[in-house]
Amino acid sequence: MAIREYTSLDGIAMAEMVRKGDVTALELLEEAISRVEKLNPKLNAVVFKAYDQARAAAKEKRAGSKAPFEGVPLLLKDILAECAGMPTRSGTRFTPDIPSFADAELVTRYKRAGFIPFGKTNAPEYGILPITEPDLWGPARNPWNLDHTPGGSSGGSAAAVAAGILPIAHGNDGGGSIRIPSACCGLVGLKPTRGRNSTAPVPTDVTGGLICDHVLTRTVRDTAAVLDATAGNIPGDPYTPALPTGRFLDAVKDTPKGLKIAFWTKGFMGEPINPEHEEATRNAAKLCESLGHHVEEEAPMREFSSIAPHFLKIYTCEMAFAVDATAFMTGRQPNQELLEGLTWSLYEMGKRINAAEYLLSQALLQLFTWEFAKFFDKYDLFVYPTLGTPPVKIGSVDRHNPVPGLMAENVTLMAHLNPLFNITGHPAISLPLYNGKTGLPIGICFGAKNGAEALLLRIAGQLEHALPWTNRKPPTFA
Repeated sequence: MAIREYTSLDGIAMAEMVRKGDVTALELLEEAISRVEKLNPKLNAVVFKAYDQARAAAKEKRAGSKAPFEGVPLLLKDILAECAGMPTRSGTRFTPDIPSFADAELVTRYKRAGFIPFGKTNAPEYGILPITEPDLWGPARNPWNLDHTPGGSSGGSAAAVAAGILPIAHGNDGGGSIRIPSACCGLVGLKPTRGRNSTAPVPTDVTGGLICDHVLTRTVRDTAAVLDATAGNIPGDPYTPALPTGRFLDAVKDTPKGLKIAFWTKGFMGEPINPEHEEATRNAAKLCESLGHHVEEEAPMREFSSIAPHFLKIYTCEMAFAVDATAFMTGRQPNQELLEGLTWSLYEMGKRINAAEYLLSQALLQLFTWEFAKFFDKYDLFVYPTLGTPPVKIGSVDRHNPVPGLMAENVTLMAHLNPLFNITGHPAISLPLYNGKTGLPIGICFGAKNGAEALLLRIAGQLEHALPWTNRKPPTFA
């Protein structure tokens, strides 16, 4: 049975229908599956389908459940988020097609919240780039323009949500990988405070805690409610942010007043960005001012070139670790034939960095983090364009050469300032406030002090009310 209003529902609304008995979890799942089958040949967003496994889980769902997302279909990114019965290949041919035998802690919490995982989404090899074009799966495409990237590394998840396949999909963020695809595809994308969601059993502390998990959604309230369902540590987690004082979902309805907001429109190295994205950021600043907030043009640092080499050193070592971890778990030896050129180059570079160099870079990033945190003694929010340039065309990034591939201008401008919030662990949220002249979305990012997700959700809820975006639909939509 077709659910006529399916694409107008967010996850909270879908769960409410299941609880009331207006629709069954199996019917919702079949709607999502039908949309995958219809749109995935164009988008290449979903790379593994677990339909039968999901159907069995859906049949167990019943009306009356108090789970916040009872019966809501969910797609998991093909990086982390281990789910029993599904392989996680990290977008690389180096990882064999072997199903996981147990759920990660995050997936356990998704299921406890009522979600029904039914597949895995496309991601670049090891999540390296802000585009999604792995040799293993081929390119994912942006529903707003199929010639352009949906971003990365959570590109498949972003494309699926933006196209109306489902309201919520999992992602993770080690340098902007939730916020960048959210901006590319016109979605809400929150990178939580470091440690807010447990990454167990993956030891992300070895990379300085750069990586965190959350979701990509169409509505702010879905983003908030999922965080309510998943937040919290388990014994042994390396990071323990302060507990929230209330529900994140309640924060969405709590209108903020008189915030001090700084905004910035320069690139990571102080370079100019795309004029449309600069204009959109200035318009967002004016919108915030019209809502009663105090706005100034300022940044924690005027340019961030001094920390860029140290972030890249950590990032390179992270790639070497990822490859060696795959080798350790699978018994395979790292193989240039099974890895993309950029990955192999980063692997070799990372292996040449010694422990003292790595620790020095970690120390310098920690010093920067202390300075960055002081900025939020003066300002409540730091606002910038999520991307410094529109989503690039598919095929325009060299994935087989380490320097042009990772440091090409189209890559660095697109990734923009997002790594700052991975380095520091601070939370940040990208909001789909505008669309450019070509129709592609323009996301605006709001960052705050550590532990301040509730504040970000308050401003997000206020802006969603002032400038609604859910009625904007891409040309490729279910």
